[in-house]
Amino acid sequence: MASGHDEKGRARAASITQCSFLCVCHRFASTRGQLLCELLRSCAKGAGELLTNNIASCAFWHVELAYAFGLSEWSLSPAGGTRVREGAVMKVSFPAMVGVIGQRTYYSCLMRLSAIPKMFTFRDWAEFTPEEREQRVLNKKRVPDIAKYILDNEDGYLFASITASYKCKVDFKPVDGHEFLGTLEMDFEEANFVINDGQHRCAAIAAAVKENPAIGDEAISVLLFEYQNKDRMQQMFSDLNRYVQKTSKSLDILFDKRDKLARVTLDVCELVDAFNDMVDKDAVSLPVRSRKLFSLSALYDAVEELLAGSEDEPQNVLVNEAVEYWTAVAKAIPDWMKVKNGDLKAMELRQESICSHAVVLRALGSIGAELIKTDPTGWKGRLLDLTDVDWSKKNPDWDNVCIIANSVVSNRQARHATKAYLKRKLGLPLNDSEERALTQKVQPAL
Repeated sequence: MASGHDEKGRARAASITQCSFLCVCHRFASTRGQLLCELLRSCAKGAGELLTNNIASCAFWHVELAYAFGLSEWSLSPAGGTRVREGAVMKVSFPAMVGVIGQRTYYSCLMRLSAIPKMFTFRDWAEFTPEEREQRVLNKKRVPDIAKYILDNEDGYLFASITASYKCKVDFKPVDGHEFLGTLEMDFEEANFVINDGQHRCAAIAAAVKENPAIGDEAISVLLFEYQNKDRMQQMFSDLNRYVQKTSKSLDILFDKRDKLARVTLDVCELVDAFNDMVDKDAVSLPVRSRKLFSLSALYDAVEELLAGSEDEPQNVLVNEAVEYWTAVAKAIPDWMKVKNGDLKAMELRQESICSHAVVLRALGSIGAELIKTDPTGWKGRLLDLTDVDWSKKNPDWDNVCIIANSVVSNRQARHATKAYLKRKLGLPLNDSEERALTQKVQPAL
């Protein structure tokens, strides 16, 4: 005796077989879509002989789901023409263009972000020796930052194409009249990829979609190459990464329109006379003969220290506070304006003094945050004591503070010790950590 569940399955299967139909489920929530897929599988499996007998009255049985892959198409079709096999074949297809590069055919596809975690899985390459890996080990610590970037910038985030190699049979079906434009189809159950470039993006996309399923409707381009062998995969990884050069921090700051602190720093560059036209907005380390006195990245870090805890204030408030502080600092370090006015060469000051180095700027920014908070009305007068500081590299006070073996260092320990030294010069109280920083030797960065 068939159970009620089986009878319902047979009844639904019988109704399905009365005609061919198209079921397009746009913008289904993930859970509902999965339930629908399971229901269809249950119908096909539970109908058994009834479905086989009735299918003869139809040209075919075809259910297409455009739910999970958005731009893609899911096809659940009997594998045997008018005969139904118990195991149905699920196919997935994507809009694609076909091309050739380096004498190898590839496909440029569009995939919805919701498709990424379903199509791409991550192999733990840490289990392999470096010689056996086809990709570097996934750095899981990077994933949350990239996912946050997506979620925080839903109206403007951007990614380069993901590059992967397929290890399954694919079928490119061109559109009539367009030889290189069409769809790329593959069996979903057999789909298998090695990510050549973009595994951290894929992992971050999966995390972001889980957090906010709505962004799953958006699409990313994916370049697909045919998998050949391990050597080819390693060569592709090398080719895609070997000549990539990360942009400088200064250039990132200059171009980043979303970062309020970056905008504040750029305003400070223009409005503080000692900084105007004296900040290199490209390089992180100034060339020896540069006529600039500061780097944008160093000034950004210094402004960040100064405004720590005030980031939620309006931009104009932050700009006014920073401009007022750095203008006061410039008056206490007259060599800055000597370079600006042409009385002293920037190269000479950088070679002989530490007053414009990143380690000092950052220490001054941190001191400013404390000084303005503890003495909101008298902090400008306190800064005048900076005129008594001997900034010369020959000053033995800097040894083991921020100069090691005649070189200026800017690691965390050196910044902490420099801040402590300058606080002492300004007559400000030191905490236990700062006291220790002046008695311990600073180690050079490795």
